[in-house]
Amino acid sequence: LRIAYTPDMGFAPVDPQVAGLSLAAARKLAEALGATLELATPTIGDVQTTFETLVAMDTDRAGLLRLAEGRGHRFGGSLAQILAKDWSADDFTAAILARKGIVNAMWRFMDEYDLLLTPSAATAAFPVDLDGPSRIAGIDVPASAWTPFSAFANLTGQPAASVPAGFTDEGLPVGLQIAGRHLDDIGVLRASAALERAMPWAGAWPAMLAQG
Repeated sequence: LRIAYTPDMGFAPVDPQVAGLSLAAARKLAEALGATLELATPTIGDVQTTFETLVAMDTDRAGLLRLAEGRGHRFGGSLAQILAKDWSADDFTAAILARKGIVNAMWRFMDEYDLLLTPSAATAAFPVDLDGPSRIAGIDVPASAWTPFSAFANLTGQPAASVPAGFTDEGLPVGLQIAGRHLDDIGVLRASAALERAMPWAGAWPAMLAQG
């Protein structure tokens, strides 16, 4: 097997502890599988805007707003922005074309690798009342910046799983995302199982919970 690992997809600020723990887990997985691990990044860049545009296109925004208004609910964060923006047909067609480019780029990338590994998220858990942290790795970021790794799988249909990779010094969990080739769900599940065997997590708990 040939496995690619990228700590940041070429653009994302990532917490150093998250990056370190995910890389250690990636190395452990490669060792368990007898695979070659290479640092390699798909040339797709930040796909968040494309993802959010396609979400807007596939959402009954007017109906959702009416439902929320009838129940006295107000949306926040990125969903509120998606619902409030005045989208155009050109926005939607541009996103459709961008998605095709992302699919083609990922197909070519995965032709060289069996699996693509990334951190599951750019940072560990943050306060529950936030849509996302305002800073990651000392850099000011938008609220959506903590999930730079998951949208590409949604756009391409590639199977992906998040597997526990360890805990930060503060006892917060970190995951490793394992993405496979199109339709290779079995390969992703086998790799996930191999990492669980190499790094058993069923009995692992953050220090703060273990002491409580």
